[in-house]
Amino acid sequence: MVYYGQTSCEQDTERYLDVVKYVFSSYKKEVPLVINTMGWVKGEGLLLLIDIIRLLSPSHIVQMDVYDWKAMAPLTPEYVHLTPGLYTKGKQQAKCKQMGTSEVENWKSSEGEGDASVPEYKLLYVHPEFPRAGLAGEARVHSGILRDMSILGYLGQLQSPDIGVVLPLHSLVPYQVPFSAVALRVIHTDVAPTNIMYAVNASWVGLCRIPDEIRCQTDGPVLLTQTPVCDCLGFGIVRGVEMEKKLYHILTPVPPENLRLVNCLLLGNIAIPNCVLVGQQGVEGEIPYVTADYNYSILGSGKLRKKKHFKRREYAFECDYA
Repeated sequence: MVYYGQTSCEQDTERYLDVVKYVFSSYKKEVPLVINTMGWVKGEGLLLLIDIIRLLSPSHIVQMDVYDWKAMAPLTPEYVHLTPGLYTKGKQQAKCKQMGTSEVENWKSSEGEGDASVPEYKLLYVHPEFPRAGLAGEARVHSGILRDMSILGYLGQLQSPDIGVVLPLHSLVPYQVPFSAVALRVIHTDVAPTNIMYAVNASWVGLCRIPDEIRCQTDGPVLLTQTPVCDCLGFGIVRGVEMEKKLYHILTPVPPENLRLVNCLLLGNIAIPNCVLVGQQGVEGEIPYVTADYNYSILGSGKLRKKKHFKRREYAFECDYA
């Protein structure tokens, strides 16, 4: 597993391909492999998909069309062979419009038995027969809700199975991790070293392992200058940063035997669900990490944007992991 750190690869497609290559390199080909590609199939997304097909050489491709709307051409082997990807070139079709039939046959035979580089896979084309399939706006909203539920389910592993009541996160005992034990990197944006701890505090992080040895030459945190493509062993929340003792306080359900391998924290553009921060129980006065009075003129700050053209729905589930 690799922590990409964003819900879309649009801003860094090169790293996305590097991640795909890294994950695929561990496939032993002893069992069948199902690859679930993303739903970005317009513009550069389609070109990136063609790159991935060339890279992974699948035996079958299942393509689902969108109800009552032609989203893209069928991904036949011939189409993928001829179409350029985002980083790979397509095979140029021979210009034989003005040639006769016999000349075309001679052209083909002079190249040998056809073109061996045409990908060999079977295309299974599926037409869903239910309405509203594939509407991008609704898919984006639903994926955000499912992502929050997935994070809440992951945090649920922190709860003890023996206790009937759900404990709030601020009542759980975190791990203390020295600054010198782990390297730190913010994936999705540039953060000044003086502000790095403000960014990391109360953030969702990937607990990763890089092959390099961590060398701390200063008293401050170890900062990476580039985002590594490396193993991710799980996730956690940086519940606090203790500057005097130079410690990160991290909550995670990852077992201790795996935590011993962690030497890198990657902070991406994945937010902790709002209900975790807003619904903190047993707190008197102001809620930690939550404020209504903030100076939005500060560079890099901003409010959460609401999609005005989406109709708000009420969902039945509530957040119990506060």
